[in-house]
Order: sequence, then structure tokens, then C-alpha cells
Amino acid sequence: MAVVVWVAEGTWQACIDAMRMYVPARTPVVLLHVSPEDVAGAAHGAFAGLMGRGHPRSSPPDGWGSDPGTRMEALADAAGRRLLDAAAERLGRPCTRVECAGRVEHEVVTAAAGADLLVLARDGDRTRPGPRSLAPATRFAVDHAACPVLLVWPAPPQAPALPPGAH
Repeated sequence: MAVVVWVAEGTWQACIDAMRMYVPARTPVVLLHVSPEDVAGAAHGAFAGLMGRGHPRSSPPDGWGSDPGTRMEALADAAGRRLLDAAAERLGRPCTRVECAGRVEHEVVTAAAGADLLVLARDGDRTRPGPRSLAPATRFAVDHAACPVLLVWPAPPQAPALPPGAH
């Protein structure tokens, strides 16, 4: 059995804790962090389309190059590594760390394709249960994962599970 844990900001602690609670200690674990491609891509596009016109191609003294998308990619990679390091430390057992970039929902589903379990957390409206408690990328992963999914709350919901009058 292999378990993929989606390590996302704001919810990863609950995923690690749930995985430790429900998955045997000798099970192989993959910690997955995905940096969205659209942020750096937008910066690359803006620079190439508008901000890059008429500027020299030499690198500024900060060493990042003149394209802000390059710096954003480097910062996202570093943040992802720090998040994976913190998750691995909380996990407290051997694991594989995977950092990738792309469409988040597609990368998660692809990573879970060979897994026996995908662990992820609700990341939408946390004030009450229901469909809006899942952000679009999480909803896509839940709907398209080719393995069982363990969906956890990062914190208990602040409202009752059923709306008034529901039976």
C-alpha cells in the first residue's frame, strides 16, 4: 500500500495527523506539494508582453535575471521545499517528498494514479459542511482520483452537519 498526502498550505497538518492515525506505520508515504503554474506564468507573460519591451537583456545585480517570473518560480520552489520539510518532520517517519508545478488538480490526480490512498483536506468554506467546503482543485481531485480518498477537516466545522429542518 502506498499513500499520497497532498501537502497544501493551511491544511497539511490535518492531513499528516489523519494519515498517521489511519495508516499503518510501515506503509510507504509520498508527500506531495504542487506549486500552481499560473502565477509565475502570468509574470512571465506580463514581462514578455508588456514590461519586457525596450529593456536591455542584461541581468540586474540581484542575480535573478530580468524576468520576474523566474524569481517567482524560485521563491515557490523554496516555499514548497520548506513546507515538505515541515510535513516530513511532523510525520516523523521515512517518506518520499515530491515537489512539482503545474495545474494543481491535475498534478494531484496524476500523483495519486498509482496510490492506494490519497489524503487531502477540505480547503473551501470551513464555516459549514457541504459542497462549498471544497475548493475547485480539491473537488476535482476528489472526483477524479483513481484510488480511495481520505478527506479530512483541517478543523471541525463551526456549524451543525445538517441544515435546520433537514432529515
